[in-house]
Amino acid sequence: MADEARILEINDLFSGYGEIEVLKGVSLEIENGEIASIIGANGAGKSTLLKTVFGLVKASHGSVVFDGQDIANKRPTDILRLGLSYVPQGRCNFPAMSVNDNLEMGAYIRTDKEVKADIESMFERFPILEARKEVMAGNMSGGEQQILEMAMALLLHPKLIMIDEPSLGLAPQLVELVFKAIQRINADGTTTVMVEQNAKKALSVSDHGIVLVLGQIGFEGTGEEIANNEEVRRHYLGG
Repeated sequence: MADEARILEINDLFSGYGEIEVLKGVSLEIENGEIASIIGANGAGKSTLLKTVFGLVKASHGSVVFDGQDIANKRPTDILRLGLSYVPQGRCNFPAMSVNDNLEMGAYIRTDKEVKADIESMFERFPILEARKEVMAGNMSGGEQQILEMAMALLLHPKLIMIDEPSLGLAPQLVELVFKAIQRINADGTTTVMVEQNAKKALSVSDHGIVLVLGQIGFEGTGEEIANNEEVRRHYLGG
């Protein structure tokens, strides 16, 4: 029976690329309804962790239990159907298609008749998308594209959404826009896990902070505890 308070449980997870082992025994729990931020230096394994959970990188050992089911090494499409969505690092939309058409593509595995209504609900949730719905995605700002990609993932009604580097390459005002969108997603009931280089900003909106160090959990606590940890501040938050 699934623990209703815990939506994701990772136990002793190892994975990597060929002979290169990146994750070295990661264990952590994500509570239902929280925002969790995973921070750490480049090469610490942050993106690899999300990719392994989502089945894009093979786990060599350990378990990944999502909503009561072990999903380690399942196909990404099967993981999507279980209610776990993933927004990868960098642009992942269809730049030569309109915002509206991108949203339709986001619901590609759905066969019900409510897709159109759900797209309208995305326009209500994110007015910036409604204002741009006939614009080609590639002509939008980086922040607007990031919000579009999150909306595409939300059309599958995930219980948990994982977002890799949502503020990557964005101007400060667009970073604020994207983080407000993430908080809105979470407030609307979707558990949210993000990997983020802007550690101070990420921790400021997070219930749960995780620091990866060379493929292992180095520090863990509330967002506030991690932000105030002297060693974390010295090494990851610029003092």
